[in-house]
Amino acid sequence: MKKSLSGIICLVIIIGLFTYLGHSMGAANMLNTVMKTAHDLLLNTVFYLMAICVLTGAIGKLFVEFGVVDLLERLLRPLMRPLFNLPGVASLGAVMTFLSDNPAIITLSRDKRFSSYFKKFQFISLTNFGTAFGMGLIVIIFMIGNGYLAGPLIGFFGAFCGCVVSTRLMQRFVLKAYPKYAEENANDSPGGQDTLVPEKERNEEEEKKSLFLRILNALLDGGRSGVDIGLAIIPGVLIISTLVMVLTFGPDASGNYTGAAYQGTELLPWLASKIDFIFNWLFGFTDPHQIAFPITALGAVGAALSLVPNFIAQGWIDGNAIAVFTAIGMCWSGYLSTHTAMLDSLGYRELTSKAILSHTIGGICAAIVAHWGYMLYSLI
Repeated sequence: MKKSLSGIICLVIIIGLFTYLGHSMGAANMLNTVMKTAHDLLLNTVFYLMAICVLTGAIGKLFVEFGVVDLLERLLRPLMRPLFNLPGVASLGAVMTFLSDNPAIITLSRDKRFSSYFKKFQFISLTNFGTAFGMGLIVIIFMIGNGYLAGPLIGFFGAFCGCVVSTRLMQRFVLKAYPKYAEENANDSPGGQDTLVPEKERNEEEEKKSLFLRILNALLDGGRSGVDIGLAIIPGVLIISTLVMVLTFGPDASGNYTGAAYQGTELLPWLASKIDFIFNWLFGFTDPHQIAFPITALGAVGAALSLVPNFIAQGWIDGNAIAVFTAIGMCWSGYLSTHTAMLDSLGYRELTSKAILSHTIGGICAAIVAHWGYMLYSLI
């Protein structure tokens, strides 16, 4: 009965959505718009994002190879305990996820030597901590590549503040539900294993390689990981972004539907306009279309980034919006689609709802900080 009920609900939603779109745009125009939008996103957005992923992946691997990540980790270590209530070694997770994506924190957490520094409540909060920095370098470079500099940097600060809120709130929820986790060590967690090569052996092995080979291997391996990230964002961009764009954009200049790419029914802006005073006060949004970015970032930050070029072309965003987009894009970075898998990998699936609630609040705080930070920057 449950399966039948869920199937009926699914059919009602799908049929209702396409009936609404087909009635507004015309069935033929709707199908043409969906296909052409997805095709244009693949050619002009996904491959551009993949190129950024490859380059940033190569740089990130080069940083790992020559000790830049270790240096950053040592510099950031003093901030971990007072700001995040995490041991200093957690800074390595922030750097790794910033250079790559959210799952990098899972690779680290599954190593026994890394997890031995944590109590259980701290260990569980790594899901929120690492997610807030996921794809950070890619997001910032993408925004800068679109002609903005101050906005992305202010947004990065906002994401940092949102991470503090999300991580601390998650720790509070965990301790409230399981007070014993304050004293239990994370090494008692399921799934831990000693996967990393000991540092001394790794250094001895690397010293045997020539400088040229180390650079070449780092660049190629990092670029290959960038390709993997680029391929991984394709479903999110094509599915989520296409749907959001069809619900965000309107007909052509003459008010007609022609089946061209990036046409739609403007449902989301219409809904946002009903409560636009809230978004204007909290985030400084000056156009109801801007709400599409945070909605998309809930599922995939790569898909959210694909909205930006068209928003810029339409004149819908400014420097403040870029700052808010960077903050909320980094902090959320598709957490609805990753938190369940990440906590399941750590062995704490039952805490998923608490992690999602904490990160929702953290992302909103990140956007608010970015907005008021940009307002202060504008006054200066």
